[in-house]
Amino acid sequence: MKENLFSKQDLRRLIFPLVAEQFLAMTIGACDTVMVSSVGEAGVSGVSLIDQLTQLFIQLFAAFATGGAVVSSQYLGHKSDEKARTAARQLLNISTFVALVIIAICLPLRHFILNLIYGKIDESVMQNALIYFVWILLSFPFLAIYNSCAALFRSMGNSKISLKVSLMMNLTNIAGNAVLIYGAKIGVAGAGIATLASRIVAAIVMVYLLARPSAKINSRIYLEKLWKIEIRFDMIRKILKVAIPSGIENSVFHIGKILVYSFMSGFGLAAIAANAITNTIASFSNIPAQAIGLSSVTVIGQCIGAGEKEQAKSYGHKLMKEAYIGMFCVATAIFLLCPLLVRAFNLSDEARLLATGVIRTCMVANIFFWPMSFTMPNILRASGDAKFTMVVSNISMWLFRVLFSFLISKYLLFKFPENTALALYGIWFGMYIDWVFRGLCFGIRFHRNRWLDKKVI
Repeated sequence: MKENLFSKQDLRRLIFPLVAEQFLAMTIGACDTVMVSSVGEAGVSGVSLIDQLTQLFIQLFAAFATGGAVVSSQYLGHKSDEKARTAARQLLNISTFVALVIIAICLPLRHFILNLIYGKIDESVMQNALIYFVWILLSFPFLAIYNSCAALFRSMGNSKISLKVSLMMNLTNIAGNAVLIYGAKIGVAGAGIATLASRIVAAIVMVYLLARPSAKINSRIYLEKLWKIEIRFDMIRKILKVAIPSGIENSVFHIGKILVYSFMSGFGLAAIAANAITNTIASFSNIPAQAIGLSSVTVIGQCIGAGEKEQAKSYGHKLMKEAYIGMFCVATAIFLLCPLLVRAFNLSDEARLLATGVIRTCMVANIFFWPMSFTMPNILRASGDAKFTMVVSNISMWLFRVLFSFLISKYLLFKFPENTALALYGIWFGMYIDWVFRGLCFGIRFHRNRWLDKKVI
């Protein structure tokens, strides 16, 4: 019997820094929201609307990073380090190019885009959203570079690097927020500029770490001659084999989310602000399962590349078990501490009470459904089974999340017309139904073993 590719200590060294990194990554949005809340609910709402929109583009970068990480991990498992380095270069090329295209399209059309997506919203919310959108758009190339480099380090099993750089990025963001929001008093513009600066710093440091001379000794993947642009379409096709289905899946997922959130335009400022705070706090409960999902790309990818299908299945079971344990611990703590956590935000009593109720329903749903819905598909993608996750996610999004969110929220508006904010529960319960369906599909796919026959190299 062959020796296991990853020991318990290897898994701990990979997963624990990823948990810490995900926690730090979440604090960027949380710090923006908390600090911007000092300028009122219009600022919180404007930042929230842009965060929901830009998640669409951020998920595109994540899809490219996932594609590059899967290809690189499988080459590393196959002991083809030179090809893994070639894949790394092509990942950086394509993700940076896509980020620049997004800026060229969205920057001049930003007002039209926000009007098209969100329709008629409060003018103060729109002005804050437009200001914040400019700075976030400019940060995209640097975010794409950071995400790509972080994924490459993870594919080598080295998640400590991305943790340290994430810490640096968060400290830069927090310091920038403090100076620009509280010191210079420029509101949401300060939050946007601080986020841009933090992503520039992170991108520069990551590229340096992959390109420095010692990288050739310490890393299996490193970058050489960055000034020389080399396009390898054969390698790009391999990356896109995973990235395109993942990108379509993630993009359609967030388009659906944006459409669902557009239903809230008539729910009032309290509901929009409560939803923003709910997203911020609830996202922290996903950190352990999300980190394990990222680690699965490395673990399962290298197993598939080495031809070790039984090990891939075994590690899949272990990773899912750890994801559920982590989710239970964090979600339970947030459920109990929710009233205290919500008080950290400058909200009206109505918005605070609404956020507390929605967060608690979300924590219960997270414990039972989130890991199978969002950790499991990463295990499937790591083998190259990205088309299946794309099809299931798209069907589930439109049939359950969008349709049921609309129907339930409209029913609550009809039933309780004097309390429009209550319809926010309908948005979230439609989401939970979506989680149940996709989780069932992914679980069945995993246990039938068809994903083990996929490979991208």
